[in-house]
Amino acid sequence: MKDTATAAAMAEAPAGWRGRLAGFLGNTGMERVVATLIVVNAVVLGLETWPAAMNAAGGILMILDRAILGIFVIELAGRMVAHGARFFRDPWSLFDFVVVGLALVPTTGSLSALRALRVLRVLRLMTIFPRMRRVVQGLLTAIPGVGAIVAVLGIIYYVSAVIATKLFGGAFPELFGTLGESLFSLFQVMTLEGWPEIVRDVMAVYPHAWIFFLCYILVATFTMLNLFIAVMVNAMQAEHEREVTRSRHGDTEAVLAEIAALRAEVRTLRGEAWRHEPNYTGTPPSDFRRAT
Repeated sequence: MKDTATAAAMAEAPAGWRGRLAGFLGNTGMERVVATLIVVNAVVLGLETWPAAMNAAGGILMILDRAILGIFVIELAGRMVAHGARFFRDPWSLFDFVVVGLALVPTTGSLSALRALRVLRVLRLMTIFPRMRRVVQGLLTAIPGVGAIVAVLGIIYYVSAVIATKLFGGAFPELFGTLGESLFSLFQVMTLEGWPEIVRDVMAVYPHAWIFFLCYILVATFTMLNLFIAVMVNAMQAEHEREVTRSRHGDTEAVLAEIAALRAEVRTLRGEAWRHEPNYTGTPPSDFRRAT
């Protein structure tokens, strides 16, 4: 289940018992066990919000929740011991550390509201499944592009609110009387929630108001939404291409290393065969010297 990014971050695993521990915690079987426990924990946390389930088996659910949390802590501590400082250089490992650490914060007194943060443990699924990870990485990569789109949308939104206040504020003070009310009304129109009623009321007084609202909806809703989607898709595609490139680079290095090992083995075999020749004089033949 590990993708190439995490493999690169956790590369050069330590030798000895730490290397064996890293291999055990990183194998596919262990990851499936952790993923299963995350899903079970999510179900338990959901049942804890159901009064009937808590009345029937509240004690069992609490014990199960603490037991799974204990397994998470042991697994996380094992990864920290196995990988050492490399653990803190991997962003996904840091994410696991923060999520599990939040679950260990006391939930009594003024911190009782933090009990709701226990459900964040479900987010650990994203650190296990590479496809989920690629989606998150794509979203993070798309932040600069999305920020530019949000800035453009904000300008269009503000300009439209000022125009609506000037045009319709006198007849519809409850909708467009102030800039704040215009921003709220136009946001409702942008979400396409109840916009026909607003437009029809305004058109009853201003018959040509449909031109303003039609242009606003086309630009603020459909065009901007498609730009958002385009930026997200482009970012995810770029992340996929980077992952493919890293994978090919890793495969190339593995093939080159295997070729080098085979050449070394061939040289060794040729040397052994040369020493068993009847006319062995202690000097390797010229073709063997060239091969080495």
